Amino acid sequence: MKFTYTLLCLLHIHLCFGQLNIPELNGIENDINQLVKQYNAVGLALAVVKENKVIYSHGFGYRDIENRLPVNTNTVFPIGSTTKAFTGSLLGILESKKQVSLKDKPASYLPDFQFYNEKMDNLITIDDLLSHRSGIGNQGTSEVFFPEKDKLKVVQRLRYLKPEGEIKNSFEYSNMGYTLVGAIVEQITNKSWDTNLEERIFEPLEMKNSYTTLEEMKKSNNYSLPYGLFEGRTEKVKFEEFNSISPAGAIKSTVNDLSNWMLTWLNNGVFNEKQVIPPNYVNEATRLQNVKVGRYEKDAFLFGDGFGWRLRSSYGHYRIDHGGNTFGFSSNLVMFPLEKIGVVVLTNQDNSQLPYMITDNITRRLFKLNPYPEEYPVVVSDIFKPRAAHKELNKNKMPNHPIVSFCGTYFAKGFGEIIIVKEKDALFAILPTYKFQLEHLNYNSFFFKATKAFKDVYNPQYTIQFILDTDGNISGLEMHSQKEPIEFQRMDSKD
Repeated sequence: MKFTYTLLCLLHIHLCFGQLNIPELNGIENDINQLVKQYNAVGLALAVVKENKVIYSHGFGYRDIENRLPVNTNTVFPIGSTTKAFTGSLLGILESKKQVSLKDKPASYLPDFQFYNEKMDNLITIDDLLSHRSGIGNQGTSEVFFPEKDKLKVVQRLRYLKPEGEIKNSFEYSNMGYTLVGAIVEQITNKSWDTNLEERIFEPLEMKNSYTTLEEMKKSNNYSLPYGLFEGRTEKVKFEEFNSISPAGAIKSTVNDLSNWMLTWLNNGVFNEKQVIPPNYVNEATRLQNVKVGRYEKDAFLFGDGFGWRLRSSYGHYRIDHGGNTFGFSSNLVMFPLEKIGVVVLTNQDNSQLPYMITDNITRRLFKLNPYPEEYPVVVSDIFKPRAAHKELNKNKMPNHPIVSFCGTYFAKGFGEIIIVKEKDALFAILPTYKFQLEHLNYNSFFFKATKAFKDVYNPQYTIQFILDTDGNISGLEMHSQKEPIEFQRMDSKD
């Protein structure tokens, strides 16, 4: 679908509420329109709060290009990993009620739970999960290729999943860590993560257009469709299903609702004179808990994480923030607690730096700095699209077995089954929700090649290397999709 920017400029929807005249923001629409044009973006919504007020909120462009439906400040966007601070807050609320301590070990709340080794069992605490210092790592192969909706079942896999970093002394971003936090919330309360969010955060903060599932979101009459760029063209993509990792990224919300969220954090956890997030948790969550490697510059240094928040110095000011990326959407939420400033930008463009450029522009203006809009880089990645597979084997480095010999069932604990089949002259790998062609690299190595049925926006290409036993028989395969290869054993039966 070819998107004509002229229509966006003509539309320039900016529905407002309670807008104040802020001299520093004069001309902001021109800067945003310039960035939208540079990024060939579809639509976005933003809100700015300062000193307990919403001082600016706008919608630009479309939530649905085909039907020319505009974005406004109540348009719902998936917010991706900006979700994590919400999940952490549930633990803070439960801790204030003496139902949990962030210094407790996960096994205290989960039946028959253990990590990969005894050191992890003995050392990892809940606050390590919230600050990405557990060493667990993302474990995306288990979560994405072998999905399961039941969080408790998924976290039980951790006894088989190798850590990706040093325990207590590393920064390894971990969606699985937040899945584990969500499972703990559910075990403590005997209610779903979704219900906890609705009752403990959405309702008291009057976030009336915020949801945790696609089904709920689609019942509203004002939600954005997901888009991405491919070779300069704007195309609609699929929504991402989060399954068990919903506590890490599944919230869908609006800039109006997220204004209430920002105002609460900037007012020490109080909203409408009610303490919603405990002040002690606000303090701990926005304090440096884990140092992150970063390149120090004059106006940006001291990078790290709190609980669900990124921390740093920005323009010499204390800043907390978190971005979010999910299929067809990119977001950024930034707060400066000492100045009581908050900015949120939600866009319906996949894997885009546009929301970061806009939050930078606005915050620079509020600090009376030059925003340099003409110097902002354009950083947006093309969505992945399958291309025709190359079916021929590498004749110079042929497999040492006929390709039919690779067919069979392969299994790894903590993951699941991969079934290798031969169709016509090609091998295919069948996973629970995906089917990939195996394209030959060399000898017994192949890689996943997406078929036309693959609609996700990321490139799934991972190397698969078949393993031979001492007799030369095919005994398993290694999947190179994590920091260390995952070994799947060949099985006549799963037992």
